[in-house]
Amino acid sequence: MKAFLIVLDSVGIGAAPDAALYGDAGANTLAHIDQAVNGLKLPTLQSLGLGNIPRILPDVFPIPGIPAVSPARGGFGAMREVSKGKDTTTGHWEMAGLVMEQGFHLFPHDPPSFPDSLVREFERRTGRKTLGNKAANGLAIIDELGPRQMKEGAWIIYTSADSVFQIAAHEEIIPLPELYEGCRIARELCNPLMVGRVIARPYIGAPGAFKRTENRRDFSYPIPEPTVLNRLSDAGIRVITVGKLDDIFAGSGITESFHVENNPDSEKDLLRLTTRPDSFFCFANLIDFDMLYGHRRDAVGYAAALERTDRFLADFLPGLSPSDLVIITADHGNDPTFRGSDHTREFVPLVTWGAGQENRNLGIRNGFYDIAQTLAAYFKIPAMPRGICFL
Repeated sequence: MKAFLIVLDSVGIGAAPDAALYGDAGANTLAHIDQAVNGLKLPTLQSLGLGNIPRILPDVFPIPGIPAVSPARGGFGAMREVSKGKDTTTGHWEMAGLVMEQGFHLFPHDPPSFPDSLVREFERRTGRKTLGNKAANGLAIIDELGPRQMKEGAWIIYTSADSVFQIAAHEEIIPLPELYEGCRIARELCNPLMVGRVIARPYIGAPGAFKRTENRRDFSYPIPEPTVLNRLSDAGIRVITVGKLDDIFAGSGITESFHVENNPDSEKDLLRLTTRPDSFFCFANLIDFDMLYGHRRDAVGYAAALERTDRFLADFLPGLSPSDLVIITADHGNDPTFRGSDHTREFVPLVTWGAGQENRNLGIRNGFYDIAQTLAAYFKIPAMPRGICFL
């Protein structure tokens, strides 16, 4: 018995009912990418029912490159986020059974973004000065301040539209262990403010040719209550994460993790897991859609990445038993054709395979935590406090 929850990071499917409150009215990640490339080619996801989802959503038109099919090989629906926010931590935590009613603290865009007391204490405890202290694109601020950072040995600190305290440092100037320790210090200092993530953003190269590395690490706010990961592992069921989710959940409830920072490596790990004989739950994040293409507003690159993952799924599903369960979804949107460079508040697709899911209309789920309730039912552990099982 195996269950896989695969998160296509940022693949939204239409503005949520409250999108206007976030400045995201009109966003539709999947449909606008399809439009930008004159038709996506996602035959595996289409056969599962991805193209059937717009029919059940209000004010969302069909996606020409992904027409509806009948019968669908899987279940199809959409989920509306209940928690306040549109960031990685909020989305993944809600899938695991939590709800963030208050939302994480957001820092102001105009400099200085971080309060003076926080910055001064961070400098005192790390022994290094800081540069930046504003909302910025991660690549742009490294290009802007990287030469000075290399000369002065200071930290570059910046935020975004998410609840984040990001720390950039050249790997040859500030070694990775020191960067990670600086992030742990910042994490401690940010906890009273309820900041979602502290993120290490190491980079290499010379001025004019800086490049971020895959040594990024996320330091999340402490888990406020047990998730479905904790409940499964407490029941003796192995919980495996692929991607960055060991960071997002701070290791809580995780039995085994494969920490990778790109889609190809994540997909290789997922394929290897299909050959294992033991029972487990695998929670995987495919980060490239968001990190490489959504934030950089690259619709063509985003489309190509989606098509590569669709080919991966064509190889992945045949390695599973019909009694296994696969859930494919997203944590938020990031429409690369939309204004700005931030996440977008959207419905997310819900596509399922196995465990009797063929040709099932799962409807609109009010809360990502329906996934946690479904996993609890699938593995026959006590019900979660929130959510409705869709098996």
